[in-house]
Amino acid sequence: MSDAARDELLTLRDLLRFAVSRFGEAQLFFGHGSDNAWDEAAYLLLHGLHLPLDRLEPFLDARLTSSERARLLAIIERRVGERLPAAYLTQEAWLGDYRFHVDQRVIVPRSFIAELLREQFAPWIDDPEAVGAVLDLCTGSGCLAIIAAHAFPQAIVDAVDVSPDALAVARRNVAEYELAGRVHLCEGDLFEPLGRRRYDLIVANPPYVAADSLAALPAEYRHEPRLALAGGEDGLEVTRAILAGARRHLTTKGLLVVEIGHNREALEAAFPDLAFTWLETSAGDQYVFLLHRDDLP
Repeated sequence: MSDAARDELLTLRDLLRFAVSRFGEAQLFFGHGSDNAWDEAAYLLLHGLHLPLDRLEPFLDARLTSSERARLLAIIERRVGERLPAAYLTQEAWLGDYRFHVDQRVIVPRSFIAELLREQFAPWIDDPEAVGAVLDLCTGSGCLAIIAAHAFPQAIVDAVDVSPDALAVARRNVAEYELAGRVHLCEGDLFEPLGRRRYDLIVANPPYVAADSLAALPAEYRHEPRLALAGGEDGLEVTRAILAGARRHLTTKGLLVVEIGHNREALEAAFPDLAFTWLETSAGDQYVFLLHRDDLP
């Protein structure tokens, strides 16, 4: 951008219009917290100016200092040039009212299980105070484990991930929420580090992208750890392992809740004898299933 063009961008409104145009011109992909150029541009600019993320209107015609303008233009150009998800540029992601630190060691949080946890899995769990133990498999940034600890205030939460890098991020988030006494991070492959522990609730958002879909992902997704995305040939490799091991780690009335992306048809074909309950989320009832302990093999 020439100095003359840069000098014409005087206000936040000017930068917002410019960012939306650049994002549209570059044909960016959205899906890490927003689904359109306007919302993503507004978020990045407000964050870059340390302004409230829900109050754009009062600031639109405020003049920017030269250093503010340079900082915001650099963010815009990184989003376009590197195709980095916005969450990696700001090093934060939101699930509802919960904010989490993220970086490229973890997938950007976006699980539908989060909204179900905020509802305490009603009506499937009738007494949240009675939930004493929760397990979060493939915890990544620790986001679901942290939300589970708030949803079930009497519960101890174990959170497992095979990646030590991911657990380092989770450890930071657990500390920021002051939950180190209740959320225990475990390194290992699914149930392997848990011994004989049993849980009233197991949640999992495992890797579930099938091999052919993985190869076709937009550039933004290819910045995320492959380990957190790749679900094997049909996307169900990790889900199969969870189904095989979950029963022996659930209490008598325990529940298993797993997110599987767009794999419902393949899952039902692979396990025709399992009585899956598909839970309604903001995106529909295709993405998260529930099983009771007695339904499991």
